[in-house]
Amino acid sequence: MVSTTASTPPNTSRAAAAAAAAATPKDPEALREASPRLAARDLAAQRGERLLFAGLEIELRAGEVVWLRGTNGRGKTTLLRLLAGLSTPAEGTVCFEGVAMRSADPQWRRELAYLAHANALKDDLLAHEALRFVAGLRGTPVPPQAVQAALERLGVARQARLPVRVLSQGQRRRVALARLALPDPPRVWLLDEPFDALDDAGIGTLEALLRAHAASGGAVLLTSHQPLPADLATRVLDLDAVSRTARPGS
Repeated sequence: MVSTTASTPPNTSRAAAAAAAAATPKDPEALREASPRLAARDLAAQRGERLLFAGLEIELRAGEVVWLRGTNGRGKTTLLRLLAGLSTPAEGTVCFEGVAMRSADPQWRRELAYLAHANALKDDLLAHEALRFVAGLRGTPVPPQAVQAALERLGVARQARLPVRVLSQGQRRRVALARLALPDPPRVWLLDEPFDALDDAGIGTLEALLRAHAASGGAVLLTSHQPLPADLATRVLDLDAVSRTARPGS
């Protein structure tokens, strides 16, 4: 990759140059040409003795919503966990914005949101407490009004002071998804079946969040059993088309 460095005229301060650069509108196409938000190189994973995939190459760029597909048991959840840094690949490397996760500053975790198929909400907490707890894991306090606004966006503001254990599955899913509606969300979202248990209104809200995140330069990789609107998914990553060549442990 060829990098270019703009020279600063002698009479122009660096601060002024930086301000001018910040004021320059971001070209969506230029965002896509920049370094990937998240990338996997020669990735392999196995479950027990069974190889799920090998030689997998992924680039998730700013402005993308990528639909991860594959038959049951093909490794979709495993792949999401690998990309989230929650599991170790049998082979290969996962990079966040050009730096290998294992050697990167742990701060990268602040810029990556992983939502599992389970909602990961504590049953004994009130809904607003559960959301605030999850949001606080990024290390930045979240004001109560921001938590309430996020719950309102997902249509569960009336349930804010109910214990998680009494909520329906759809309401729990909305509370879990409300972290995506908080201010300054992580740049990369890895979502495992985020549409599960949502009604039509919830689906519409989530689709709007996904579109807004991509439009702001964020990136999303998600699984979904239901078809996505043609104008939502930028492209499809089909694990059924990925090699299972027996390399790890062979």
